Amino acid sequence: MLKGDELPSVGNEQGEKTKILFEKRAQYIAQGISNHIPIFIDNAKGAVVQDIDGNVYIDCSSGIGVVNVGHCEETVVESIKKQAEKLIHSCFMVSMYESYVALAEKLVKITPGDFPKKALFVNSGAEAVENAVKIARAYAKKPGIVSFECGYHGRTLLTMTLTSKVKPYKHEFGPFAPEIYKVPSAYCYRCMFGATYPECSMRCLEHFERFFIAESDPSNIAALIIEPVQGEGGFIVPPKEYLPGLADICKKNDIVFIVDEVQTGFGRTGRMFAVDNWGVKPDLMALAKSIAGGMPLSAVVGKAEIMDAPTKGRVGGTYGGNPIACAAGLSAIDYMETNDLSERANHIGTFITKRLKELQKTYPAIGDVRSLGAMVAAEFVKDRKTKKPAGDETPLIMQECFKRGLIVLGAGIFSNVIRFLPPLVLTDKQMEKTMSIFEEVLRVVYKK
Repeated sequence: MLKGDELPSVGNEQGEKTKILFEKRAQYIAQGISNHIPIFIDNAKGAVVQDIDGNVYIDCSSGIGVVNVGHCEETVVESIKKQAEKLIHSCFMVSMYESYVALAEKLVKITPGDFPKKALFVNSGAEAVENAVKIARAYAKKPGIVSFECGYHGRTLLTMTLTSKVKPYKHEFGPFAPEIYKVPSAYCYRCMFGATYPECSMRCLEHFERFFIAESDPSNIAALIIEPVQGEGGFIVPPKEYLPGLADICKKNDIVFIVDEVQTGFGRTGRMFAVDNWGVKPDLMALAKSIAGGMPLSAVVGKAEIMDAPTKGRVGGTYGGNPIACAAGLSAIDYMETNDLSERANHIGTFITKRLKELQKTYPAIGDVRSLGAMVAAEFVKDRKTKKPAGDETPLIMQECFKRGLIVLGAGIFSNVIRFLPPLVLTDKQMEKTMSIFEEVLRVVYKK
């Protein structure tokens, strides 16, 4: 079993067990379920994973941002064991239990805003977003929802409609949910208005004046939803004026301001929640992924008067706020706070960002480097002047990283972004090895 501070150790050939599992996977698993890397994990600890053939990898994916506290964090594991011995399931809507209430109380206290707040629990990020939209519509008594280009909110009908990338997420899955409106995001590297920040006068915010005339009047819009840092879109970090500007627009037009912190929450961006970096206090927040150290759990937290808009029985679900998941959530958040993982995220992000910007000087293919805390991305291009996306090279970079014991993820609406999303317990030695591998890969891919 891994200890958590290991460095990569690869080279073992694909074993018979792996081959058999691949055959069974092809036979029994729907092909729509994709896989980034061709391995089966046996065990994991901290920031490393080990496959069934004994190969060890640094995991800069965190299970897509789920294990900020690290794989199999001991206090989380212990809380899972203790709760499983007492109660696995009862359905909170039938008979209640303490861990649900305790975790709701904790989230109300640590989320931004000193106004009265309430929470509810469901299972996935998509469910949290769905419920946030339902709650906003019930409160506002209006149907329209505004989302953003390059945004990602999930794979259900509504969240897929909110999402802004056709393939693979939306292709052939229509018709989509009605009354969803898209507006340009603050993607400064590829500004939709051909402007340059900060001389742009925030034209992406000014665009709302036109939107409210050309697309939908504010009297029709219930809510606006945005990721503070767009995740699947390529770790797009907006200017300092953007989120406060959106909050002002919502306030002036009686629109519920929803932030999707599914990927950005729980220390990832150097603060407990990404909106804390902008001083924004949203009306509703959708939370998931790292909320429970790897257990399936998500939440909607927000202003009490808005959360209470749906009357009894109109929100909820059989498994929402499972006792074991809630117990894990309490332990995971305690670990984040006790060990100041937000500050660790800043340390990790500063190190990786600095190394990427140094590599950018040597490799013109790195068009842009973006980061906030331990959300770090490099966008690859064919040419820096035209910014033509290098969508063919990024899968090759990911593959070469994997061969050397490093797991990274792709992203971006053009599939040309490499993102680093490591557990926030990544050690300094593992950070150094991560970037050494990445530099070696760039030399191989670009023949330097």
